[in-house]
Amino acid sequence: MTTEPTDIGEPTLTIDELAARAGVTVRTVRFYGTRGLLPPPVIGARRVGHYGGEHLARLALIEELQHQGMTLAAIERYMQQLPADLSAHGLAIHQAVVASWAPDVVETVSREELGRRAGRVLSDDEIERLAAMTVVTGDGDAYRVDLGLLRLGVRLLDVPLSQEAILASRKVLIEHSRAAAHELAELFRGEVSERDAQDVKSLSAHMEPLVVQALLTTFQRSLKEELREWTSDPQR
Repeated sequence: MTTEPTDIGEPTLTIDELAARAGVTVRTVRFYGTRGLLPPPVIGARRVGHYGGEHLARLALIEELQHQGMTLAAIERYMQQLPADLSAHGLAIHQAVVASWAPDVVETVSREELGRRAGRVLSDDEIERLAAMTVVTGDGDAYRVDLGLLRLGVRLLDVPLSQEAILASRKVLIEHSRAAAHELAELFRGEVSERDAQDVKSLSAHMEPLVVQALLTTFQRSLKEELREWTSDPQR
């Protein structure tokens, strides 16, 4: 029986291409499929399965959850709670929330290992662009790579924006996020100034994940509004 095509993003990928892009093995992709963590592929001509953006985003989220130390059972529970029709964009938001709790990890790797971690072979120009984004730094014949930023940096390589625009965007995000963090810290400091140390720790433990998710959600909606207004402006 042939599976009807769904909106999984173009271009479609074979299982080998999907595994390479995600930085995992074909065996891993098939294993996740049997566990229900990945939706079935679209079956095309010659009974070849094709995968797309949703599959790639789900693999990235699963790998991020594993990186956080979650067991397979815990990952399955997490994924089961997600809406069945969640888009690749929505999955990327979940990954961003999960990744925000990852410790800062910088490793020194070979160029071959860098490509494996990135999920694809990186050209000299792409490595230079990642270096400009402070994702990687040359270290002799090796590279120091910020693993927390690598996935984001690699995705930015495919965004149709100039390097200058990406770096300018990074500057804006850093400046405004630091300003928001400072103002929120001042607000919370006022709330806990008269409380004991245990209350302060408890508030911090509860508020940090909530604030990060609130910031991501608020920013996502604000950006959607800006883009909607921009694309609907008859003067553009």
